[in-house]
Order: sequence, then structure tokens, then C-alpha cells
Amino acid sequence: MSTAVLSGNEAIARGAYEAGVRVASAYPGTPSTEILENMVRYPEIDSSWAPNEKVALEVAIGASFGGGRAIACMKHVGVNVAADPLFTLSYTGVRGGLVLVAADDPEMHSSQNEQDSRNYAKFAKLPMLEPADSRECKEFTRLAFELSEQFDTPVMLRSCTRISHGKSLVELSERVSDLPEPKLVKDPPKLVMLPGNARVRHPLVEERTLKLSEYGNSFAVNRAEMRSAKIGVICAGVVYQYVREVLPDASVLKLGMVYPLPKTLIREFAAKVDQLFVIEELDPFIEEQVRAMGLTVTGKEIVPLCGELSPGRIRTAFAKVGLAIAPESPAFTSGQLPPRPPNMCPGCSHRGLFYTLNRLNAYVTGDIGCYTLGFMPPLNAMDTCICMGASVSNASGIVRVLPPEEQRRVVGVIGDSTFLHTGLNSLMEMAYNRAPATVVILDNRTTAMTGRQENPASGFTLSGEAAAEIDLVALCRALGVRHVRVIDPNDLDATRKALEEEMARPEPSVIITNRPCCLLKGEHRFKPGEAMEVDQEKCTGCRACLRLGCPAIEWQPAPDGKRGKAYIDPLLCNGCTVCQQLCKFNAIQ
Repeated sequence: MSTAVLSGNEAIARGAYEAGVRVASAYPGTPSTEILENMVRYPEIDSSWAPNEKVALEVAIGASFGGGRAIACMKHVGVNVAADPLFTLSYTGVRGGLVLVAADDPEMHSSQNEQDSRNYAKFAKLPMLEPADSRECKEFTRLAFELSEQFDTPVMLRSCTRISHGKSLVELSERVSDLPEPKLVKDPPKLVMLPGNARVRHPLVEERTLKLSEYGNSFAVNRAEMRSAKIGVICAGVVYQYVREVLPDASVLKLGMVYPLPKTLIREFAAKVDQLFVIEELDPFIEEQVRAMGLTVTGKEIVPLCGELSPGRIRTAFAKVGLAIAPESPAFTSGQLPPRPPNMCPGCSHRGLFYTLNRLNAYVTGDIGCYTLGFMPPLNAMDTCICMGASVSNASGIVRVLPPEEQRRVVGVIGDSTFLHTGLNSLMEMAYNRAPATVVILDNRTTAMTGRQENPASGFTLSGEAAAEIDLVALCRALGVRHVRVIDPNDLDATRKALEEEMARPEPSVIITNRPCCLLKGEHRFKPGEAMEVDQEKCTGCRACLRLGCPAIEWQPAPDGKRGKAYIDPLLCNGCTVCQQLCKFNAIQ
């Protein structure tokens, strides 16, 4: 048996391989993206990107119904998209084992909310495992498939940002080889969820939950570590690591299955300690269930409800009740680091468009992607952002309550991958109801924000093979939009003209930008000699170029107290020429 240092995401991929998984599907989303990017390294697994998380889960469901083990991976907000099939899948159960990985993002490092996926397990009545390190990520993934088939249920595996991206030692095993071969088996009463069949299945789901709870009392992933009886802590996942660091003498009930809870095990543990605590990130999920059991427990009275936990925050929490020494240094807590606001890359094809939208005083309904950074100063060109695909729907709704002169200011902005994720239905609705708004599809040829993954419009699959490439212009016209045009967003004059003309239309219209992401491989990569340069003799220090917020453009104060001048870092600039178009003094060449 060999060992390797793996991240949590790499370990989940390895666990799926060892478990004999045949099909893996996902939509990229931080912090879950690298699972599929590592899964594709195992040729035994058919790994692919799906247009969205609902489709990813449905692909996995199909593979399971065919008798093969399957896995679907997504970030926490992706579970919202996949919830429709997920809840019915709880009723049907599985044939081949099926695991849904949900990667939560406490502290919202790269997310629009901080939801707790454990609530989905309870809501859908599904077992959920939560690993505490990379070793458990691999082992729990394998266990999840066994649990899935043993109890005829999909199993959720919950990760978080720290588990997904942290690394630890993992023991590697061989791929299982004794699984039954997939085959078609007709079983409509189990798999066709008409009301009559669903009524029969629901009691089985409730019975399954009771059996899983009882099973959890002896399930090896739930374990009591008895030390001092003074303090007893119930915890799970990465929080277990923090508790062990801060309270090395405390007794700990480490839960590897966070739903359903092993109630007998919890009662036995509570009876052995003087004070019982539940330490968990985000919602009081375990705490509320423990209280409902009639046990006295301390939790969110001392532990923050918002944000991710850390050893420093847990130390501070227990210092409140006199059970730990308060941190002596502000380094124990977050919020002490200097701010590092995010920014679009130098040469990003979105910058010129957002600059122009700002100058036109457009009301921009935004979406999820790199371009959400158009909200940041100095561009200040995004007014709403809700979820994937909402930009188009929001624009369609806003114009319905505005007078005609205000309607013309509304522009929905969405990326190519996000458009294919959930923007299609929104644009269909806009065209169908003739909402007079303009939609800009930022086609940068990739799913850029999560690390430049392929999508159905990029022309390649996850494994790099050539694929059918969606024609966005033809697609928009097929949806009913009569006015569709393509522009180069790095041409500011053409961009402004196109926006002004389309925003003036009394009907839906679409503009598609055609500049690939500047970080794509091949012909779009930076080439030496393309960088722009400021002629210091011609620069008047007017600061017009600074309105772009490009990281390659620096401001150098004059040493004699006179007006400073711009400087372009040749190591960052990729020669997009947008700043050159803004300079009225021909100082940028």
C-alpha cells in the first residue's frame, strides 16, 4: 500500500476511483472544481462537465439506474440547482451506489452566500458524511458508496473550503474489482415517481432514516474520544481539527455522519461529561437536534453563527466561559490582514465593456463569474447580482415596472458558461414576453472564474477532446431574439455604438462579445513585446487610464511634488490597447 499527500478534492477523486465509480459529472464551482479535474486522470471513470448541476446529478442518476456507481460534484449553491432531482431521488433510491459531493464555502471566499448544505440532507432525508481531512475524504467517499447500496439511498458527502484545498497524507488502495456488471433492469414501481408509486416509497424513506440513525451508533466514522470529563465537545469535519488543537484535554464525540445523528451514542457521551458543547460552522444544525433530545448543551451562545471557524475563534469562544485562555495576539482572529480587493486580470476582455457601461450610466443586472468584479471601483458598473442566470431574468422583470425612458438603461450581463448554465431559459422568457432590455453575453471561450474549464461553447470536453461547439448567435435567434450582434469589447468606440443602438430598441436584443480570456493557452497567451508603454514626456497626468482599474497601470507620484504620471508594468500588460484608446495625448504606445 502506497501513500500520497493529497488535497481533499484530490482524495475524493481517488476515493471514487477506488470505489469503482464508472461515471462522474459536475459543474465547476469553487471549492469543488478540482474533484473532476482530478477524476479525469482515471480512464476507468467517464468524467465530464455538465451545463449545470441539475444535469450533472441527473447524469449520475441515470448511471446509477443502469447499475453503475456514479458521483456528482458541486459547490453548495449548486445543490440549489440540483435540488429538484435530489428530493425525488431520495424516494426512488438507487441501483448502483450514488454520491453527491457538496462543497460548502464558509466565509464566502468565492460565493454569494454562506448556506449550510447539512440542511439539504435533513430536508431530503438523506445520509450525509463529513470528513475531517484528506485521508477521511478518500475513505468516506468509499464508505459512501457502500452505504448507498446497503441502504438503497443516495449519500451526500460534505466538504468545505479548508477540507477541499488543505492537504494531508492519504493511503492509496487498489480499485475494487468485484462489483456486479451494470445492466438494464425494469422496475417502474421503484423508479417512476407518479403519485401512486411515490406514496408507497415515502414510508420506506422514513424507515430508512430510522435505520440509518440506529446504524450510526456503531458506525466506525462516529467515535467518542474520552479524555477529561470536564468538557465534552460534539463536532465534525474540519472543526474537529481545531477543537483538538485548542482543547487537547477535552473529550470529543467526532461525528463522521452528521445526518441522521446517532442519538444513543450522543446520549451516552453526554452522560460522561460535566459540560456538553457543540462546535460547528454556520447553522446550529447538530446543536438544535441535540437540544430536541432534551440534553443541555452550549453552542451558538459562544460560537459565531456567521463565517468559518478557526483555532483562534474557538479559543476566543471558550475564553468567554473561562475554559480557555484568550488569544494574546490579534493574529488569532481574522480581520487583521490588510484588504486585498479582487480585480479583473490585466487585459481582461470584460474591462472595456464595463467601462463603457459606466460611461453610458446603464443599470446593469449582473451574474456569477469574473465579470461580477465589474461592480468594483473604479468601474462601478454592476447594480445587481443574485445567482447563476438571474441577470437576464432580473433585467426582464425590472423593465416591466419602468417608464420607457428608464427601460432603455437596463442591460443584463452574463458569461458564456453561465448563459448555458441557466441563462437560456431566462432569455427565452425575455424573448417570449418581449421585455425591452439588452443582454450582453460575454463569450470569453471558457468558464474562467473557476479556473478556465471547458463548457459546451468552448469546443472541447473535460478530457480535452474536440466537441460540438454551440453557436451562440444562432442559439439566441432560435430562442426568439431578432436582434443579435457580435462585437470586439476591446474596441471602445464600436462597443459604445453597439450598446447605444441596442439599448434604444423597444424590444429584446443581444450583444455577444468575442474576445477570449487572456489566460487561455495557445494563441491568446501573452507574447513578449505586446506590452503597452507610457511616453513620460507626453503623459500629462490626467489619470484617464486609471479609470479602467487595470492592475498593469501604476501611478507614480512625482518626486518634486508636481503631478504624477502613469506607468505600465511590462510584466503584467498584455497589450489589449484599451488604455491607449482612452489617452487623449497619445502618450500610450
